[in-house]
Amino acid sequence: MRIDGQCHCGFVTYEAEIDPDGLLICHCTDCQRLTGSPYRVTVRVPRADLTLTGETPKVYTKIAESGRERFLHFCPECGTPLFSSGTGGAAAFWGIRWGSINQRAALKPKRQIWCSSAMDWFGETKALPGTPQE
Repeated sequence: MRIDGQCHCGFVTYEAEIDPDGLLICHCTDCQRLTGSPYRVTVRVPRADLTLTGETPKVYTKIAESGRERFLHFCPECGTPLFSSGTGGAAAFWGIRWGSINQRAALKPKRQIWCSSAMDWFGETKALPGTPQE
């Protein structure tokens, strides 16, 4: 599926070819803190299938709970979280944040990860298959 997206202010824009079945919810505590919400929704895409069409995002380096180094890409103007990437083999794939995708209404998550950190008061995700961690 061909998508395009942007940050809140439109400074950073992009286009990508994604697999809509790759959309997932992450409940890890890092994602909760970074989004300010109970979970983060992302679709993973090969880096080669993502093209930045606007300005360059700013990058913050975060050490994940797993110990892996993660790069979090966000708009330097409005702060919108846009992408995540990694090092080594993980550099070949980027995660695109669902909220930045213009076609997001057509995209529904297919699975969940880090369910051990999921908030029990947020029940709509209980119907999805999940694993305690990943």
